[in-house]
Amino acid sequence: MKILVIEDDKTTGAYIADGLREEGHVVDLIENGRDALLQASATDYEVLIVDRMLPGLDGMALVKTLRGAKNQTPVLFLTSLGGVDDRIEGLNAGGDDYLVKPFAFGELSARVAALARRPRATQEETVLRAGDLEMDLVRRKVTRAGQVIDLLPREFALLEHLLRRKGRVQTRTMLLEAVWDISFDPQTNVVETHISRLRAKVDKPFDTELIETVRGSGYRIEA
Repeated sequence: MKILVIEDDKTTGAYIADGLREEGHVVDLIENGRDALLQASATDYEVLIVDRMLPGLDGMALVKTLRGAKNQTPVLFLTSLGGVDDRIEGLNAGGDDYLVKPFAFGELSARVAALARRPRATQEETVLRAGDLEMDLVRRKVTRAGQVIDLLPREFALLEHLLRRKGRVQTRTMLLEAVWDISFDPQTNVVETHISRLRAKVDKPFDTELIETVRGSGYRIEA
């Protein structure tokens, strides 16, 4: 999953982010509310973990603003404010769950997984298509012209990212950040390697190529 952690305590934030990354998730960590609002508005996340007491813009106001903008990403409030009234206030502000500090990481991980399983109020597509290619996100199944295509997890994530942005060029940097959580590494050829592997499975056995290289820019799948 792609998760945004919004926590101003550096030690706590690093603890959460490192633990989730060890479980295989892609995690962004932001320490203030205003930057987090911009990030959450511009990027698709499966879950937001939000501290209530944040500099710049507090967690309650952050979540209320997102909900007002029709952003329905599940929110787990993480805070030291553990009274019944505090929990009610957080849930009424648009939070989906509420965990009080101090907490066990195992419980946080389980709550995040439970939130990700819930259907969103504005249901996302669960089947993505381009031509005769079909990706079923629930069943984790990819087919083309009726033939099942076996993809490794990173190949699946890369294809999903391209399909969700059909017709839009995705630069190497965009793909590194979205699929590998790498902000900048001019030496890596991981994108090129995985695009090549993906083409070998998705394009080469078929008559029409779907994954297009836009020279000097990046890659895209045409709508």
